[in-house]
Amino acid sequence: MSGVPAATAPNAAALEFSGERFTPECVREIWYEHWHRYAFARAFARDKRVLDAACGEGYGSALLAGDAREVLGVDIAEPAIAHARVRYATHANLRFVQGDCTGLTLPDASVDLVVSFETLEHVAAQEALVAGFARVLTDDGVLIVSSPDKRAYSDASGFRNEFHVRELYREELLALLGAHFPFVYLYGQKLLFQSAIWALCAGQGGGIAAATATGPDSMKSGLHYDPLYFIAVCAQQPLNALPELALFGDREESVYQHYNHEVRKNIAAGGRIAELEGELATLRGELEQRKKAGAEP
Repeated sequence: MSGVPAATAPNAAALEFSGERFTPECVREIWYEHWHRYAFARAFARDKRVLDAACGEGYGSALLAGDAREVLGVDIAEPAIAHARVRYATHANLRFVQGDCTGLTLPDASVDLVVSFETLEHVAAQEALVAGFARVLTDDGVLIVSSPDKRAYSDASGFRNEFHVRELYREELLALLGAHFPFVYLYGQKLLFQSAIWALCAGQGGGIAAATATGPDSMKSGLHYDPLYFIAVCAQQPLNALPELALFGDREESVYQHYNHEVRKNIAAGGRIAELEGELATLRGELEQRKKAGAEP
Protein backbone atom coordinates (compact mmCIF):
# COMPACT_ATOMS: atom_id res chain seq x y z
CA MET A 1 0.00 0.00 0.00
CA SER A 2 1.39 3.36 -0.96
CA GLY A 3 1.08 6.35 1.33
CA VAL A 4 -0.60 8.50 -1.32
CA PRO A 5 -3.68 7.59 -3.39
CA ALA A 6 -2.58 6.37 -6.81
CA ALA A 7 -5.27 8.14 -8.79
CA THR A 8 -5.36 11.90 -8.40
CA ALA A 9 -5.89 14.66 -10.91
CA PRO A 10 -2.40 15.26 -12.32
CA ASN A 11 -2.47 19.05 -12.21
CA ALA A 12 -4.56 19.61 -9.07
CA ALA A 13 -3.03 22.34 -6.92
CA ALA A 14 -2.34 21.61 -3.27
CA LEU A 15 -4.81 22.98 -0.73
CA GLU A 16 -3.16 25.73 1.30
CA PHE A 17 -2.23 24.51 4.78
CA SER A 18 -3.74 26.78 7.43
CA GLY A 19 -2.98 24.66 10.47
CA GLU A 20 -6.62 23.62 10.81
CA ARG A 21 -6.74 20.85 8.18
CA PHE A 22 -4.01 18.39 7.27
CA THR A 23 -2.84 18.25 3.66
CA PRO A 24 -0.77 15.44 2.08
CA GLU A 25 2.05 17.92 1.47
CA CYS A 26 2.72 18.12 5.23
CA VAL A 27 5.77 16.24 6.46
CA ARG A 28 7.19 14.44 9.46
CA GLU A 29 5.06 13.70 12.56
CA ILE A 30 1.74 15.09 11.36
CA TRP A 31 2.06 13.11 8.11
CA TYR A 32 2.49 9.83 10.01
CA GLU A 33 -0.32 10.54 12.45
CA HIS A 34 -2.96 11.40 9.86
CA TRP A 35 -2.15 8.76 7.26
CA HIS A 36 -1.95 6.02 9.88
CA ARG A 37 -5.53 6.61 10.99
CA TYR A 38 -6.86 6.05 7.48
CA ALA A 39 -4.54 3.10 6.93
CA PHE A 40 -5.97 1.60 10.13
CA ALA A 41 -9.56 2.20 8.94
CA ARG A 42 -8.92 0.71 5.51
CA ALA A 43 -9.49 -2.90 6.64
CA PHE A 44 -12.92 -1.90 8.00
CA ALA A 45 -13.91 -0.24 4.71
CA ARG A 46 -13.68 -3.23 2.38
CA ASP A 47 -16.86 -3.43 0.25
CA LYS A 48 -18.64 -1.03 2.62
CA ARG A 49 -20.61 2.19 2.22
CA VAL A 50 -18.38 4.72 3.97
CA LEU A 51 -18.95 8.21 5.33
CA ASP A 52 -15.79 10.24 5.92
CA ALA A 53 -17.13 12.95 8.21
CA ALA A 54 -15.05 16.14 8.22
CA CYS A 55 -13.01 14.77 5.33
CA GLY A 56 -10.96 17.94 4.88
CA GLU A 57 -8.70 17.86 1.84
CA GLY A 58 -10.07 14.46 0.77
CA TYR A 59 -6.88 12.38 0.82
CA GLY A 60 -8.29 9.87 3.33
CA SER A 61 -11.59 9.47 1.49
CA ALA A 62 -9.61 8.70 -1.67
CA LEU A 63 -7.53 6.10 0.17
CA LEU A 64 -10.63 4.36 1.54
CA ALA A 65 -12.24 4.44 -1.91
CA GLY A 66 -9.61 1.94 -3.03
CA ASP A 67 -11.32 -0.74 -0.92
CA ALA A 68 -14.85 0.53 -0.20
CA ARG A 69 -17.98 0.04 -2.28
CA GLU A 70 -18.60 3.79 -2.13
CA VAL A 71 -17.30 6.71 -0.09
CA LEU A 72 -18.96 10.01 0.74
CA GLY A 73 -16.73 12.78 2.06
CA VAL A 74 -18.47 15.59 3.94
CA ASP A 75 -16.83 18.77 5.22
CA ILE A 76 -18.15 22.14 6.33
CA ALA A 77 -15.52 24.06 4.35
CA GLU A 78 -16.58 24.68 0.75
CA PRO A 79 -12.99 25.39 -0.43
CA ALA A 80 -11.88 22.00 0.87
CA ILE A 81 -14.77 20.23 -0.89
CA ALA A 82 -14.15 22.09 -4.14
CA HIS A 83 -10.50 21.09 -3.98
CA ALA A 84 -11.29 17.44 -3.21
CA ARG A 85 -13.70 17.18 -6.14
CA VAL A 86 -10.94 18.23 -8.51
CA ARG A 87 -7.98 16.42 -7.00
CA TYR A 88 -9.74 13.07 -6.54
CA ALA A 89 -12.09 13.18 -9.52
CA THR A 90 -10.71 9.93 -10.95
CA HIS A 91 -12.36 7.83 -8.22
CA ALA A 92 -15.71 6.71 -9.63
CA ASN A 93 -16.99 5.48 -6.25
CA LEU A 94 -16.11 8.68 -4.38
CA ARG A 95 -18.07 11.90 -4.03
CA PHE A 96 -17.74 14.99 -1.86
CA VAL A 97 -20.53 17.13 -0.37
CA GLN A 98 -20.36 20.34 1.62
CA GLY A 99 -22.23 20.03 4.90
CA ASP A 100 -22.20 20.31 8.68
CA CYS A 101 -21.39 16.94 10.26
CA THR A 102 -23.21 17.92 13.47
CA GLY A 103 -26.44 17.99 11.43
CA LEU A 104 -26.15 15.16 8.91
CA THR A 105 -28.99 14.92 6.38
CA LEU A 106 -28.28 11.31 5.36
CA PRO A 107 -31.09 8.74 5.80
CA ASP A 108 -31.12 6.47 8.86
CA ALA A 109 -29.05 3.28 8.59
CA SER A 110 -27.61 4.32 5.22
CA VAL A 111 -23.89 3.68 5.76
CA ASP A 112 -21.81 0.76 7.05
CA LEU A 113 -18.76 2.66 8.28
CA VAL A 114 -18.27 6.19 9.57
CA VAL A 115 -14.77 7.54 10.04
CA SER A 116 -14.20 10.93 11.62
CA PHE A 117 -10.65 11.78 12.53
CA GLU A 118 -9.68 14.78 14.64
CA THR A 119 -13.20 16.20 14.45
CA LEU A 120 -14.67 16.00 17.95
CA GLU A 121 -12.34 18.57 19.46
CA HIS A 122 -13.18 21.08 16.71
CA VAL A 123 -16.91 21.29 17.48
CA ALA A 124 -19.01 22.31 20.45
CA ALA A 125 -21.98 20.12 19.49
CA GLN A 126 -20.16 16.86 20.25
CA GLU A 127 -23.29 15.03 21.44
CA ALA A 128 -25.15 15.90 18.23
CA LEU A 129 -22.15 14.76 16.19
CA VAL A 130 -21.96 11.30 17.78
CA ALA A 131 -25.76 10.90 17.84
CA GLY A 132 -25.83 11.64 14.11
CA PHE A 133 -23.16 9.03 13.45
CA ALA A 134 -25.16 6.44 15.38
CA ARG A 135 -28.32 7.31 13.45
CA VAL A 136 -26.87 6.94 9.94
CA LEU A 137 -25.07 3.67 10.72
CA THR A 138 -26.65 0.28 10.12
CA ASP A 139 -27.15 -2.02 13.12
CA ASP A 140 -23.90 -3.83 12.32
CA GLY A 141 -22.09 -0.64 11.30
CA VAL A 142 -18.85 0.66 12.79
CA LEU A 143 -17.72 4.13 13.83
CA ILE A 144 -14.00 4.95 14.04
CA VAL A 145 -13.09 8.30 15.59
CA SER A 146 -9.89 9.88 16.82
CA SER A 147 -9.38 12.67 19.30
CA PRO A 148 -6.40 14.02 21.25
CA ASP A 149 -5.99 13.06 24.88
CA LYS A 150 -6.37 16.39 26.68
CA ARG A 151 -4.11 15.25 29.51
CA ALA A 152 -1.13 14.46 27.26
CA TYR A 153 -1.85 16.79 24.34
CA SER A 154 -2.50 19.98 26.31
CA ASP A 155 -2.15 19.62 30.09
CA ALA A 156 1.26 17.91 30.15
CA SER A 157 2.72 19.80 27.20
CA GLY A 158 1.31 23.27 27.93
CA PHE A 159 0.36 23.47 24.26
CA ARG A 160 -2.85 25.17 23.13
CA ASN A 161 -4.33 24.47 19.69
CA GLU A 162 -6.26 27.53 18.60
CA PHE A 163 -8.59 25.45 16.41
CA HIS A 164 -9.75 23.16 19.22
CA VAL A 165 -13.07 24.06 20.82
CA ARG A 166 -13.21 21.31 23.45
CA GLU A 167 -10.67 18.57 24.03
CA LEU A 168 -11.62 15.47 25.98
CA TYR A 169 -10.05 13.37 28.69
CA ARG A 170 -10.23 9.60 28.31
CA GLU A 171 -13.22 9.24 30.63
CA GLU A 172 -15.12 12.01 28.83
CA LEU A 173 -14.51 10.44 25.43
CA LEU A 174 -15.67 7.02 26.61
CA ALA A 175 -18.80 8.52 28.20
CA LEU A 176 -19.65 10.45 25.03
CA LEU A 177 -19.26 7.43 22.76
CA GLY A 178 -20.70 4.91 25.23
CA ALA A 179 -24.01 6.78 25.37
CA HIS A 180 -24.67 5.69 21.76
CA PHE A 181 -22.48 2.62 21.24
CA PRO A 182 -22.55 -0.29 23.72
CA PHE A 183 -19.18 -1.54 22.46
CA VAL A 184 -16.24 0.88 22.40
CA TYR A 185 -12.74 -0.46 21.73
CA LEU A 186 -10.14 2.14 22.62
CA TYR A 187 -6.67 2.45 21.10
CA GLY A 188 -3.86 4.86 21.81
CA GLN A 189 -1.81 6.56 19.10
CA LYS A 190 1.58 8.18 19.42
CA LEU A 191 4.61 8.51 17.17
CA LEU A 192 7.36 6.35 18.65
CA PHE A 193 10.92 5.36 17.85
CA GLN A 194 10.98 1.58 18.14
CA SER A 195 13.41 -1.22 17.46
CA ALA A 196 11.36 -3.55 15.24
CA ILE A 197 11.77 -7.32 14.90
CA TRP A 198 9.43 -8.94 12.41
CA ALA A 199 8.97 -12.30 10.69
CA LEU A 200 10.57 -12.59 7.26
CA CYS A 201 9.22 -16.03 6.41
CA ALA A 202 5.58 -16.82 5.61
CA GLY A 203 3.80 -18.50 8.49
CA GLN A 204 6.59 -17.68 10.92
CA GLY A 205 4.69 -15.02 12.86
CA GLY A 206 2.56 -16.10 15.81
CA GLY A 207 1.19 -13.01 17.53
CA ILE A 208 2.70 -9.83 18.91
CA ALA A 209 5.59 -9.54 21.33
CA ALA A 210 6.27 -6.07 22.74
CA ALA A 211 8.36 -4.74 25.60
CA THR A 212 8.94 -1.31 27.11
CA ALA A 213 11.94 -0.34 29.19
CA THR A 214 10.67 1.29 32.39
CA GLY A 215 14.11 1.96 33.86
CA PRO A 216 17.82 1.34 33.24
CA ASP A 217 17.45 -2.40 33.86
CA SER A 218 13.71 -3.09 34.06
CA MET A 219 11.21 -4.18 31.41
CA LYS A 220 7.44 -4.55 31.17
CA SER A 221 5.60 -6.57 28.56
CA GLY A 222 3.50 -4.51 26.16
CA LEU A 223 3.65 -0.85 25.12
CA HIS A 224 3.55 1.45 28.13
CA TYR A 225 3.33 5.01 26.83
CA ASP A 226 0.91 7.86 27.39
CA PRO A 227 -1.02 8.12 24.10
CA LEU A 228 -1.18 11.51 22.47
CA TYR A 229 -4.37 10.60 20.63
CA PHE A 230 -7.19 8.14 21.20
CA ILE A 231 -8.74 6.11 18.40
CA ALA A 232 -12.06 4.49 19.24
CA VAL A 233 -13.78 1.74 17.26
CA CYS A 234 -17.47 1.83 18.19
CA ALA A 235 -20.32 -0.56 17.38
CA GLN A 236 -23.77 -1.68 18.43
CA GLN A 237 -22.62 -5.30 18.38
CA PRO A 238 -19.39 -7.03 19.50
CA LEU A 239 -16.57 -6.95 16.96
CA ASN A 240 -14.25 -9.88 16.38
CA ALA A 241 -10.63 -10.09 15.26
CA LEU A 242 -9.73 -6.49 15.96
CA PRO A 243 -6.00 -5.77 15.61
CA GLU A 244 -4.01 -5.60 18.82
CA LEU A 245 -1.30 -3.47 17.25
CA ALA A 246 -1.25 -1.41 14.03
CA LEU A 247 2.07 -0.13 12.69
CA PHE A 248 2.61 2.43 9.95
CA GLY A 249 5.65 3.99 8.32
CA ASP A 250 7.21 5.06 5.06
CA ARG A 251 10.07 3.30 3.27
CA GLU A 252 12.23 6.43 3.43
CA GLU A 253 11.75 6.66 7.23
CA SER A 254 11.31 10.41 6.81
CA VAL A 255 10.80 11.23 10.50
CA TYR A 256 13.87 9.24 11.50
CA GLN A 257 15.88 10.84 8.69
CA HIS A 258 14.82 14.27 9.91
CA TYR A 259 15.81 13.32 13.44
CA ASN A 260 19.24 12.17 12.26
CA HIS A 261 19.64 15.34 10.21
CA GLU A 262 18.88 17.50 13.24
CA VAL A 263 21.28 15.46 15.40
CA ARG A 264 24.06 15.90 12.84
CA LYS A 265 23.35 19.64 12.70
CA ASN A 266 23.52 19.88 16.48
CA ILE A 267 26.77 17.89 16.62
CA ALA A 268 28.29 20.09 13.91
CA ALA A 269 27.08 23.21 15.71
CA GLY A 270 28.56 21.92 18.97
CA GLY A 271 31.90 21.34 17.26
CA ARG A 272 31.86 24.81 15.74
CA ILE A 273 30.98 26.37 19.12
CA ALA A 274 33.92 24.54 20.69
CA GLU A 275 36.21 25.92 17.93
CA LEU A 276 34.94 29.46 18.48
CA GLU A 277 35.32 29.14 22.25
CA GLY A 278 38.93 27.99 21.69
CA GLU A 279 39.60 30.95 19.40
CA LEU A 280 38.03 33.30 21.93
CA ALA A 281 40.19 31.90 24.73
CA THR A 282 43.29 32.40 22.57
CA LEU A 283 42.33 35.99 21.78
CA ARG A 284 41.67 36.73 25.44
CA GLY A 285 45.07 35.32 26.32
CA GLU A 286 46.75 37.48 23.68
CA LEU A 287 44.85 40.54 24.93
CA GLU A 288 45.95 39.89 28.51
CA GLN A 289 49.57 39.57 27.38
CA ARG A 290 49.37 42.86 25.47
CA LYS A 291 47.88 44.57 28.52
CA LYS A 292 50.72 43.30 30.69
CA ALA A 293 53.32 44.31 28.11
CA GLY A 294 51.80 47.80 27.92
CA ALA A 295 51.93 48.17 31.69
CA GLU A 296 55.64 47.40 31.96
CA PRO A 297 58.00 50.47 32.38
